[in-house]
Amino acid sequence: MSEEILINVTPVETRVALVENGMLQEAYIERTSRKGIVGNIYKGKVVRVLPGMEAAFVDIGLERAAFIHASDVIVSQSGNEEQPSESPKTVPDIRTLLREGQSLVVQVTKDPIGTKGARLTTQLSIPSRYLVFMPGVGHIGVSQRIEDDTERARLKGLVEAGAAEHDDVRGGYIIRTAAEAASSEELIADMQYLHRLSQSIHERISTAATPSVVYQDLPLFIRTIRDLIRPQTEKVRIDSRESYQRVMGFVREFVTEFADKVEYYPGERPIFDLYSVEDEIQKALSRKVQLKSGGYVIIDQTEAMTTIDINTGAFVGHRNLEETIFKTNLEAARAISRQLRLRNLGGIIIIDFIDMEDTEHQRQVHRMLEKMLERDHAKTKITGVSELGLVEMTRKRTTESLGQVLCEPCPICDGRGFLKTAETVCYEIFREILRVNRAYEAENYLVMASQKVVDRLLDEESDNVADLETFISKTIRFQVEPFYSQEQYDVVLL
Repeated sequence: MSEEILINVTPVETRVALVENGMLQEAYIERTSRKGIVGNIYKGKVVRVLPGMEAAFVDIGLERAAFIHASDVIVSQSGNEEQPSESPKTVPDIRTLLREGQSLVVQVTKDPIGTKGARLTTQLSIPSRYLVFMPGVGHIGVSQRIEDDTERARLKGLVEAGAAEHDDVRGGYIIRTAAEAASSEELIADMQYLHRLSQSIHERISTAATPSVVYQDLPLFIRTIRDLIRPQTEKVRIDSRESYQRVMGFVREFVTEFADKVEYYPGERPIFDLYSVEDEIQKALSRKVQLKSGGYVIIDQTEAMTTIDINTGAFVGHRNLEETIFKTNLEAARAISRQLRLRNLGGIIIIDFIDMEDTEHQRQVHRMLEKMLERDHAKTKITGVSELGLVEMTRKRTTESLGQVLCEPCPICDGRGFLKTAETVCYEIFREILRVNRAYEAENYLVMASQKVVDRLLDEESDNVADLETFISKTIRFQVEPFYSQEQYDVVLL
């Protein structure tokens, strides 16, 4: 599998495209005016404790107060090292952990999304290329994506040995997927870097004001090199010379083995026109995803969950209905896994595959979806096919989806996705005239509405308007307001 990373940098935003086999798989966008804050560490102040929710709101200097649950607060036990609460059943009363006005060092685990504030934890974690360092924790874990038991044991042994040499630094480690096949020297260098950074953060915490940021994660174009570049990555192309030089400085210090894979892209053709990345991003904002066979997938994102529906569409198959449905579902499973990554959809996801009678077909479609999701950087959990023929899954959500970053709710329909018909609005106007006529004295009425509504009132509804005028014994005039939406109208007393 060939893989390339394209990085487009402008003064107002940075965009990253992960391309596999010539097809866009993931897109990341960071705007200068609205940067993501996941991974940032803040010194904040508890502004409200909510015993009924086992949580608290913390002011970290953002527009909205951030949220922290009791399970995300480390319980400090005298004489013991700090331990995070293991399960909701053992979560202590939030009032024993936090109090209003208390200063608190926290890290953002989830960006503010929609009307919700950022999600916080007091369990700090500082990432590098191969490791994640967790101050104050004694545990060493290994990424589940490293499946070879021998390699897992080797890596854990190397990190344990390195930690023993630096026993003055209290902390645990998570060995990242990128560490697979890493040498002892590379892991030790990573540990030393993390220790220096942790010490620097600790010193800043002691002198920082409340609320304030004490540590910010790297900018997107450097995080990309740290988190996404892998041995199978063939090229990383960057279209900004200044950003390229900064990336090369990072590469030479931390990931020297990838130095020959990073290149400056000076081409006249915009970098996101390569592999039609720009077109694919535009398609990812649509509800409908066309399948090559002629079938299609409908994706609807709501605040509660994302629903995905599969249809055979124009695909009529060749053998029989069951085979047609099976092939459509298989193709849809591949497309859905890509769309989840590309659109960065998170939370609860319900997939309504076309009903399959054959249990073996159900198993193969389910296995295809699982296999394709193995490439996903985000953590996913998937259930079997339910009695209703639905597949339920969750995908970890830490940042806004692509649609939430690039779009806003329609001001006309207020995000509903549909409008009242002109007929409905006309009948609302009739009811409003009757209501106003009972409440106020007026000689005549002026109705101000959109062109389409006024046209209907003067045409299809003209008989009803005449009947209403007779009933109230008053004249009704109409005026087109070109800037009114279809649902907007005013009834003015004359």
